[in-house]
Amino acid sequence: MSAIVAIVGRPNVGKSTFFNRLIQRREAIVDAVSGVTRDRHYGKSEWNGVEFSLIDTGGYVLGSDDVFEKEIDKQVELAIDEADAIIFMVDVETGVTGMDEDVAKLLRRVDKPVFLVVNKVDNNKRGEDAVEFYSLGLGEYYTIASINGSGTGDLLDELVKVLPEKEKQEDNLPRFAVVGRPNAGKSSFINALIGEDRYIVTDIAGTTRDSIDTRYNRFGFEFNLVDTAGIRRKSKVHEDLEFYSVMRSVRAIEHSDVCILMLDATRGFDGQVENIFWLAQRNNKGIVILVNKWDLVEDKETNSIKEYTQKIQKAIAPFTDVPIIFVSVLTKQRIYKAIETAVQVYENRGKKVVTRKLNDIMLPIIENYPPPAYKDKYVKIKFCTQLPTPYPQFAFFCNLPQYVRDPYKRFLENKLREHFDFTGVPVSVFMRKK
Repeated sequence: MSAIVAIVGRPNVGKSTFFNRLIQRREAIVDAVSGVTRDRHYGKSEWNGVEFSLIDTGGYVLGSDDVFEKEIDKQVELAIDEADAIIFMVDVETGVTGMDEDVAKLLRRVDKPVFLVVNKVDNNKRGEDAVEFYSLGLGEYYTIASINGSGTGDLLDELVKVLPEKEKQEDNLPRFAVVGRPNAGKSSFINALIGEDRYIVTDIAGTTRDSIDTRYNRFGFEFNLVDTAGIRRKSKVHEDLEFYSVMRSVRAIEHSDVCILMLDATRGFDGQVENIFWLAQRNNKGIVILVNKWDLVEDKETNSIKEYTQKIQKAIAPFTDVPIIFVSVLTKQRIYKAIETAVQVYENRGKKVVTRKLNDIMLPIIENYPPPAYKDKYVKIKFCTQLPTPYPQFAFFCNLPQYVRDPYKRFLENKLREHFDFTGVPVSVFMRKK
């Protein structure tokens, strides 16, 4: 399980630009609509061989400074609680502000590595201006320009030194993480499976707090169930639950083989659930989607399940080869089918295809449907093999790998899924020079 690094600070200091640079994609978007809390952004990054998860806590734009400071305080407290290291970003153009001082006051009380990062330092004059940030009482600072990457190497060199090493799993049992939005029924699901009320269940969203493993050994199945379980302090009930659930989901997903993604049928497959789905997909985990509380959906008709399934598949396209099971934890409807499916997805994730069989099936398909010509160049694929990784990745060797476009890679992936059962598992296709 890789470490978590949180980026905190007030808006418009460049957190999202820095975040996008580290994950090497444009993912964090700022919503300027007053009063709207955007979903938190998270991604994977790597430096000097050390992999870590990155959380961007930015995104609040509220009407009142007082309310805004209150929301920022909640985000920073959550980041402090969850992260292994914290990057506190400030802006050299505006200098030290009152909100910077409030955040610094919180950070001075924590016993975790805090990196004070002064952004937008793109010339010597601004480098001299950064000296005033010593007044925040956080010691040495790092000057960067997130727009062009200047100074980020020195910062990351020091950051990866303080990150904890990857945790080693205590046993070789499969790990199934139960993830999803608060109050989707995750703890109730585990209680129903193990036949006892091990986890506290209330109608208050976010009751669960700490990740706890439960060994399941029934009906011929044995695995560890990972739930974000534990008693939530009453003083924390009004926390930013969306951000909190993402932080917990990062931990649980990192530490799992298969993610059982639970959603409330009465709320639908909304943006938060979709974000957690893509987090699991990017981490190459097996995925099973459970639509819980199906018994509470009113006005169900003959095609209700089919229509609901199609809505979910549209949201997760092009990765639609994912089991979707409609359950009711309260009545225990289909919960054991959910476990059987999760076990099958786990087996699919570790499936190895013999190279000879792979070529016997895929090469004739490629010969009948070759990659389209690109820039008057014709690609000839001669050989393919499965890579020795914990999840399915395939290399196709050809004369011009750079001319094979993404649509054809998806075509190859679909053919792999058609002939070899990889349901619920992300499949990666790479083109290599022969």
